[in-house]
Amino acid sequence: MYLVNSRREASLLIPESQPVAVSSVAQRLQDQVTPSLFALWERAKSAVAVLPEEPLAQEMPEGEAAVVSEMQQVPLEQEPPSDPSVINGVIAKGDSASELLSPYMSASSVQQLLSVTQKLHPLNNLRTGQPYTLVCSPDGKDMERFEYEINDRKKLIVTKTDEGLVAHVEPIVYDFSLVRVSGTIRSSLFETLASTGESPILAVRIADIFGSEINFIKDLREGDSFSLLIEKRFRENDFKGYGKVLGATFTNQGKTYEAYNFATEDGEAFFNAKGESLKKTLLKAPLAFTRISSGYSMNRKHPIFKTHKPHQGVDYAAPTGTPVKAVGDGTIEKAGWGNGFGNMVILKHSGGLESMYSHLSGFASGAKRGARVKQGQVIGYVGATGYATGPHLDFRLKQNGKYVNPAKVVAPRGGSIPRNRMNDFKNRKALIGEYLSGKRSLSDYKR
Repeated sequence: MYLVNSRREASLLIPESQPVAVSSVAQRLQDQVTPSLFALWERAKSAVAVLPEEPLAQEMPEGEAAVVSEMQQVPLEQEPPSDPSVINGVIAKGDSASELLSPYMSASSVQQLLSVTQKLHPLNNLRTGQPYTLVCSPDGKDMERFEYEINDRKKLIVTKTDEGLVAHVEPIVYDFSLVRVSGTIRSSLFETLASTGESPILAVRIADIFGSEINFIKDLREGDSFSLLIEKRFRENDFKGYGKVLGATFTNQGKTYEAYNFATEDGEAFFNAKGESLKKTLLKAPLAFTRISSGYSMNRKHPIFKTHKPHQGVDYAAPTGTPVKAVGDGTIEKAGWGNGFGNMVILKHSGGLESMYSHLSGFASGAKRGARVKQGQVIGYVGATGYATGPHLDFRLKQNGKYVNPAKVVAPRGGSIPRNRMNDFKNRKALIGEYLSGKRSLSDYKR
């Protein structure tokens, strides 16, 4: 409640003086005003009595008096809490968790963080190129949250709580869209894919799918065509790479091969239109894209010794460091020096089959005698060790101890779709076929 005596109103009460303090006015009024008016003034005086003894925020003009009720005082606004400091980065070569975190944590806290993450995902060796996020206090001095992307599917999160540091792993969430990538080969599969506006790396995905059906080193021809149905992944509208392939077709020298992604009890795999696995016990070649510099021959002139002798393998010319893949599941029998073969790996497969990979520049991590490897797993890298005129891979196969021509080995297929799942597979195949043919809109896709 406001009770204001203006200069004009005060002159009616105190004709010959300026307004004065409330206490002196009350004393003079006691003798000059009527009882009813005096009662009104007493109520005003009571209102003044409850005001806190502190200066007003804004000085009143001279000659004016104001009485303000306590209810109408406006509290001072509190400043909102400051936002935390967020640091986004990418792991560089040589980075360690201790170096990244020590500016924001004590040495003992860093050790505690390494301890609580040990069983979930050890941070002893950070992967170069992986993103990380540090959420710190507003002044940027204390770590409140640390996120490290283990791979493109999951991330490690460490949070500071009242009870200490708590760590957990959670999946990375993406938005997905479906695209159809088609082309006709004019020069190479890589260049054709690049001309579509998509990444040439998709050539490797295609070769992985049809690698047991087509030899992408020697069988491709101009005019071959393909169509690929693949997911694209996004995070906050930024493209984050490709997801899974739903289906594909590849026409090679007039013959069309089909691939449909279908989940069985053993996981997702690719099957042809009949429901037969596209995976065979052996890949057509241990390298995806290169050229054959020397084929299997019983009478070849040796490029170093200049004598004619059998060459019971296939030489693939490729740059030093090109990854070499195991052609089938097996166990490493040898990973070391093989005299004229240089660095070599020998794999033992089922059915009395052995595969040999020679002149390697080095071995993949974990490639040692007794280690189990899967088909398509990298076991080494192309080099020129031993008797070699340049970087290449010497690839050989033995059946029951005797060399055989890799090009003539017929590898059996993997399993087919179980009978009780064939109807599910047919429905899946029909849906993928509609996307591939354009009969169904890609925007209808729901993961």
